[in-house]
Amino acid sequence: MSGDLFELVRSFAALSLLAVGGANAAVPEIRRIVVDQHHWMSEAAFSQLFAISQAAPGPNVLLVSLIGWRAAGLAGLLACTAAMNLPSSIVAFAAGRAWTRWADSPWIERARRALAPIAVGLIAASGVVMARTADHHSAAWIITGLVAAFVVFSRRNLLWALGAAAVIGIVLARVGVKR
Repeated sequence: MSGDLFELVRSFAALSLLAVGGANAAVPEIRRIVVDQHHWMSEAAFSQLFAISQAAPGPNVLLVSLIGWRAAGLAGLLACTAAMNLPSSIVAFAAGRAWTRWADSPWIERARRALAPIAVGLIAASGVVMARTADHHSAAWIITGLVAAFVVFSRRNLLWALGAAAVIGIVLARVGVKR
């Protein structure tokens, strides 16, 4: 196994165990490892892969598969996907068995209540990291803030905010506002 492939597997296997709430919860750490630590890709390439993984149908772990493919080809795609899924799947299986066995224990409810805000916090951190990665202009920060406020305070469908942000982005690009 090549050095990069081994490092990809090692990195994603460890992240698999930390991704409480899914792969999106680990996006800040994935970005740090992929862009800052190992320089497998640029910030822009990471943002593009993240956008593709979110736009494509399927699980959020698609980001990891795309990173593996970009860094080490088909072998990287397969290795990263397995490394991100296998450890957490084994832990989830064991936890599910324990959950069923000790369902009446007060510790199970305490664990559930403790993990929920952790998952929410990790996913919120992912949103902040991706906003910082993608928004290099003050207009983009304003659009991001408006969309976030719309999502938090409105009862309307998120697609309205995404559509409005897309239209604003297109208009700004046409009038020459640079990123």
